[in-house]
Amino acid sequence: MPPSPIDPTSTPAWSRLGEIMQDFTPDFRAWFAENPGRAEEFSFTAADLHVDLSKSFLTGEVRDALVGLAKETAVEERRDAMMRGDRINVTEDRAVLHTALRAPRGSEIIVDGENVVDQVHEVLDRVYAFAEKVRSGEWVGATGRPIETVVNIGIGGSDLGPVMAYEALKPYLQEDLEVRFISNIDPTDAGEKLAGLDPETTLFIIVSKTFTTMETLTNAKVARAWLLDSLPEEVRDDAVATHFVAVSTALDKVAEFGIDPENAFGFWSWVGGRYSVGSAVGTSLAIAIGPDNFADFLAGHRAMDEHFAKAPAEENVPLLMGMLNVFYVNLMGATSHAVLPYSQYLHRFPAYLQQLTMESNGKSVRWDGSAVTTATGEVFWGEPGTNGQHAFYQLIHQGTQLIPADFIAFANPTYPFETDGNDQHELLLGNFFAQTKALAFGKSADEVRAEGTDEAIVPARVFSGNRPTASIMAPYLSPSVLGQLIALYEHITFVQGIVWGVDSFDQWGVELGKEMASDLGPAIAGDDEALGEQDPSTRALIAYYHRFRDARPAAEK
Repeated sequence: MPPSPIDPTSTPAWSRLGEIMQDFTPDFRAWFAENPGRAEEFSFTAADLHVDLSKSFLTGEVRDALVGLAKETAVEERRDAMMRGDRINVTEDRAVLHTALRAPRGSEIIVDGENVVDQVHEVLDRVYAFAEKVRSGEWVGATGRPIETVVNIGIGGSDLGPVMAYEALKPYLQEDLEVRFISNIDPTDAGEKLAGLDPETTLFIIVSKTFTTMETLTNAKVARAWLLDSLPEEVRDDAVATHFVAVSTALDKVAEFGIDPENAFGFWSWVGGRYSVGSAVGTSLAIAIGPDNFADFLAGHRAMDEHFAKAPAEENVPLLMGMLNVFYVNLMGATSHAVLPYSQYLHRFPAYLQQLTMESNGKSVRWDGSAVTTATGEVFWGEPGTNGQHAFYQLIHQGTQLIPADFIAFANPTYPFETDGNDQHELLLGNFFAQTKALAFGKSADEVRAEGTDEAIVPARVFSGNRPTASIMAPYLSPSVLGQLIALYEHITFVQGIVWGVDSFDQWGVELGKEMASDLGPAIAGDDEALGEQDPSTRALIAYYHRFRDARPAAEK
């Protein structure tokens, strides 16, 4: 049993932060004028990432107090406990070892008397061998044709991680292979993703640790029926075994579905779904980008793990960014956090971070069962720039809410287009640089007037500035760099959770709605007695459904 969490509000560092806040007025213009070396002082290197926190609310005394708070709440001790395999997931009595998924071959992390690193590489070797068979055309379907399309069926971390990484790493895909992803139980998702596929050249990967996830198993059964209905009758008996593989540890259920257990790739209870893309959950990604690139992806994770484990607190990027988020939430009253990648390839990255951060730290009870003593969690959201500039940046610039924002960009483009003699990537980066500058320094009323603006609209064109941002850059978006970004936010999330004292690795809030959905099945299906047991609102909604179930336009029936 791990020690009880330390109440952050009881620490000397928290008191020091309270003292700082008594006269804390962010003023980036003054801060940079008074400290010409501010950009250098608050810029850091973590693996291949350049992270500029000079436009954040860090000052020397804020940094020192936040580092002190991290130490006084035992962030570093809990980090070390996690990485050595202690059971820090208290409510589920599990180790938390997503870092073991990228540990180098030959290293040692012992859990229940077993070296889990050996287990990890045994599964990786099997995944890589399978990926090569599919990529080379050696793996064939029931009619002897090679695979052209892989369909990943999962939900939550079994979908968000692989699909985000697949979209991010499109320049590394094998040209004659496509991967599609089905997650939503809405039949539209399966219908659209199966449309146009050739069943003879389609392979399904069913990703469910227990092989009982309702959404995943429902879609898997839809896929199986589609396959068997579409293939020639003479090959149907063996079709599931050649067109389906599983990522699961429930081999009995895998076999019952019709999948050969030899074609099931396992993972472990110490891997949470939202941390699992580097495990066999990423099999579809390994097929798409190849084993060498997938290994590079894992190496990127590992490089950030090593930075988090070894860098001094004052230079430790995940620790500093995590503590800054605590500062924004608990001292500055922020309730949301924007992630704004200036890369179209990262268009699914904010959605991926939503699960990582909000499922992890959206808690009101600490790991010892006591109530939290501070606000916890924040809403993570975002879109790629420059799209977001034409949508919600207005709120960040001139709204009444404080919204910290992380900007992500890369020095080199995949497509070096020129438009009217202008490097298009430089136009993109111009916006990236300008936005953080504008958010930091704003525009005063006098500056607006100096532009000849009518006095009546001067107030509308004033930008207060002093809006905090972090700028993250890398030379280019590679598998390794993507792994570094993922691990960076994993560790940021961990730091916040430890300070708040929550178990960042359980997810009981996900379960209640799923249980109720299952219980409502009979009422929805027409059982009057079950319907009568529901609350008035739910009864009325189900009645509406029954009334209009067959009211669709004829073209949709």
